[in-house]
Amino acid sequence: MTVATPSRSWLWDIPPSPQQKAGAVPALIPAILDDDTMLYWPHHLEQEADTMTLEQPVQTHRPVVMGQNGMVVSAHPLASQAGLRMLQEGGNAMDAAAATAATLNVVEPYMSGAGGLGVLLCYVARENRLRVLNFSGRAPYTATPGRFTLETREVGSRASLVPGNVAGWMTLLETYGSMHRGHVLTPAITYAEHGFPLSYNNHRYIYNHQPLLSRFPTTASIFLPHGEAPRAGTIFKQKALAQSLRAIADGGREAFYRGPLAKAIVTFLQTQDGLLTLDDFADYQAVWEEPIHTAYRGYDVYAPPPNSSGFQILETLSILNHIDVQALGYGTPAYLHLLMEAAKLSITDRIAYAGDPEHTPVPLDRLLAPAYAKAQLGRINWQQAARVIGERPAGETIADVIRPGIDPAYRDGLTTYLSTADREGNIVSLTQTLGTGFGGGLVMGDTGIFLNNMCWWFEIDTASDHPNCVAPGKRVDFCVSPIQAFQNGAFNLSIGTPGSYGIL
Repeated sequence: MTVATPSRSWLWDIPPSPQQKAGAVPALIPAILDDDTMLYWPHHLEQEADTMTLEQPVQTHRPVVMGQNGMVVSAHPLASQAGLRMLQEGGNAMDAAAATAATLNVVEPYMSGAGGLGVLLCYVARENRLRVLNFSGRAPYTATPGRFTLETREVGSRASLVPGNVAGWMTLLETYGSMHRGHVLTPAITYAEHGFPLSYNNHRYIYNHQPLLSRFPTTASIFLPHGEAPRAGTIFKQKALAQSLRAIADGGREAFYRGPLAKAIVTFLQTQDGLLTLDDFADYQAVWEEPIHTAYRGYDVYAPPPNSSGFQILETLSILNHIDVQALGYGTPAYLHLLMEAAKLSITDRIAYAGDPEHTPVPLDRLLAPAYAKAQLGRINWQQAARVIGERPAGETIADVIRPGIDPAYRDGLTTYLSTADREGNIVSLTQTLGTGFGGGLVMGDTGIFLNNMCWWFEIDTASDHPNCVAPGKRVDFCVSPIQAFQNGAFNLSIGTPGSYGIL
């Protein structure tokens, strides 16, 4: 389960709504969604529930708390508070997810943003249905392997796919939200316009990325205002980003993909030798999809389909489902060996097959079949560790190299995860990203928006026939994979994490 319980010293409230001032909106009281479902919820409200003592399997400095009227979990307390405000004012989990996601753009600008992309799982209680919303972007129409170098694939004006996050936020609100987008985006706009106090982590990420941020004047003017990273405690304002978010609040997806923001971004990119065009933006749509599934010890576990790499997680679980893992003893050498070897097998399949199924089908029926999982288990050598194809460094293919695990450059992917629930039982599990820290590092002119650098995850070898080789309009294989699990047909678990390939 996801847990977020930041300390009170972080609290930086936006002005209360008129309904809150009038006492018309009750406080959100932590408790339980239903008799079989417990979620964790951070202490953000002045009205706290009575302390409850529960047995915990491990020691933790973060207390277990519960709620029956709703819950929001994210990587930053101000973003969680933005989502909670939507729930307090009568909104649903979808409103809360969009508010939280947009606010993370402001308070965690290195992890995700309007120029990023993502995917979500949405359990709709009234429909008793779990859906996937894919807003993972697409390669520019002019993208071919020969148009990238190792550097331009990662940094600067050519590194970006068409951003998907705004389409995702707006599509979620339009399909299932109960509040106007302007209200949902108000916390994000407020924090961008009036500022918020930088945490030590905020400072650390900016400080560590100074070599990247200092390369681009439009970026350095915001994040290195005096030639250095602002210190923790600084009230950090992003006026240009506030204006962009306000334009989205007023004009919705049209403002971003066909209106003034699309034009501003593309015009700026043209001065920087970028590839994205107005047609790339205008044609982009977030897409509703069906989740993929495996059974694991009485649980039904769901993940997004490809182009997400979530099938790797499901394949690993399928392999483990054919052996009594508990009998090995938690943390024993045999236990750890099994988990690592099962993961290696599913990693190898992901590297071999993952990509955009619109271009190359991914054989999920075989990879997630119980018979295949049992056969994979039989391949594990209990006496020694198998060699494994690690993540491919740029320009190298599976046939050319076998590396001992994940290349160091792939461990630095920065991403963010959030989960929301409401009293009706709606659940949203959302992961969004810029790729690596601050994406391509380049703020788009005077918009305050970073674009992602997800082209980094494409193959660019001109001789490669790998399913994840870059092509016009193609979706990249990306390791973002929120998870939901159900037991006996009832929701049980929402889980996700940042961490690049560590997500899987």
